[in-house]
Amino acid sequence: MGSFSIWHWLIVLVIVVLVFGTKKLRNVGQDLGGAVKGFKDGMRDSEKSGDDVQQKIGGDTLDAQATDKSHKVSH
Repeated sequence: MGSFSIWHWLIVLVIVVLVFGTKKLRNVGQDLGGAVKGFKDGMRDSEKSGDDVQQKIGGDTLDAQATDKSHKVSH
């Protein structure tokens, strides 16, 4: 049960091409490439908007501590 040889992968590729056809595979490849490009563009835009927000604030970091006020203290 070792890894597959190149001949196994070639046979799988031929079967996939016969089942789906080259036009369908090309369309799937274009759709997948477009999705990856859109994801990368979105990540790049997200990083730019994060830099803009940090520059507006001045780049200072705010340090705070959350406290639980649900417990009432009686005097």
